[in-house]
Amino acid sequence: MNIFFLGAIALVAYIVQMFLGLKQIKNFNTVYGRMRRNGKVAIGRRPGKIASGTILLFSVDATGKIKEAEMMQGTSILARFKPRPQFAGLNVHELSEDHPVLLKENKLTRQAALNAQEVYLKVEKGNYQETKPVSPVMNLGLQLSLMKQSVQTKFTKRSV
Repeated sequence: MNIFFLGAIALVAYIVQMFLGLKQIKNFNTVYGRMRRNGKVAIGRRPGKIASGTILLFSVDATGKIKEAEMMQGTSILARFKPRPQFAGLNVHELSEDHPVLLKENKLTRQAALNAQEVYLKVEKGNYQETKPVSPVMNLGLQLSLMKQSVQTKFTKRSV
């Protein structure tokens, strides 16, 4: 096959992926904006590297009662938010791993719901700090640096 033909296919696939990714971001912004107009929004995440990822949005009133919930779960850029009415009426403070509603959900949904509760409680206390994940390349560099320091300390201890 012609290399230009393969390059054109790759370019078209990249453009389609970019377009669908932007539609997914627009879907998130639309749902989040609608929920935000009604009050506070608790966002729970369970990122997926190989398995599907999950984002769970809770619209929460001043007392902590969940008014509305929507969830996006999937591995592809075709995933969209879907209503989760079983969470409506629950109190975000009372969610736990053994809550009857959470026991009926899959593991990813439970993790996302508990993450939403954790973040909500930290924000409510006023001590929430967003942590940025370390990239795999940076993580490898940190691991090598730690190994180097470990070897250096072993040799300096022996020579003393």
